[in-house]
Amino acid sequence: MNYLTLLIALVFFINLGNCQNDNTMDQTIYQFRVKDINGNTFDFENLRGKKIMIVNTASKCGLTGQYKGLQKLYDRYKNSGFVIVGFPANDFLWQEPGSDNEIAAFCEKNYGVTFPMMSKTTVKGSEMHPLYQFLTQVRKNGVKSSTVSWNFQKYLIGQDGKLEKIITPRTAPMSKEVIDWVEEGVLAINQHL
Repeated sequence: MNYLTLLIALVFFINLGNCQNDNTMDQTIYQFRVKDINGNTFDFENLRGKKIMIVNTASKCGLTGQYKGLQKLYDRYKNSGFVIVGFPANDFLWQEPGSDNEIAAFCEKNYGVTFPMMSKTTVKGSEMHPLYQFLTQVRKNGVKSSTVSWNFQKYLIGQDGKLEKIITPRTAPMSKEVIDWVEEGVLAINQHL
């Protein structure tokens, strides 16, 4: 065996080992702990077995009215294994300029938001939060790469903690596409009860 063959074999085994490590990487949402809008730790592990919608929000956007639909969706399915987790973000034309306290007050006063809201987060660019890196990079989520195109983009996470669908910002929370996805999970949960 010459040195070139040995070198090629060594490189192959090193790359094989790296691929195996990528395959064992946690590709579920349950690996994340974030700060909620009140500064407390929010552990996605506590949502194991539920269907989850993750949505980046903004208070001064043409789509801000979607808070109403999000709350309606949450109220309808919150007792059936579904949760919405909101991430205020100031990444699109500075449409979420407020502090966490200001955002929380705005959401409660104007839309009666009761679904979990997290601390203001960066959802794109070099400062992107690790959770959004997971949501947007196939090498981390094992499903699909995407770009957060605007406020109110919705990431749908299955009961196994894995990314299942990406819903565009302009798609209403109470759309047939979203409700069909949620109810598919509700039926599965109710069949196990």
